[in-house]
Amino acid sequence: MNNYRMGGYLLFAIGLINLRYQWGEPGVVERSATIFIPGALVLLATFIEPLKPVLMKKEVKYLLAFVGLAFVAYAVTN
Repeated sequence: MNNYRMGGYLLFAIGLINLRYQWGEPGVVERSATIFIPGALVLLATFIEPLKPVLMKKEVKYLLAFVGLAFVAYAVTN
């Protein structure tokens, strides 16, 4: 569960940093929200008891790892 929290916080922080450093550019709020909203959702999901068994499934772990890496790559190239 700790890995999910760290990954969610990573996306949340990258999204907010992206928002701050690109503030003057058009469309930055939408691009940054694309990064930090999923991070916040993953982070919040780790604190909801009924979702913990779902998050611990192997398929969900691989899926969220892939999606998380895709969001990090998007944030870096953005």
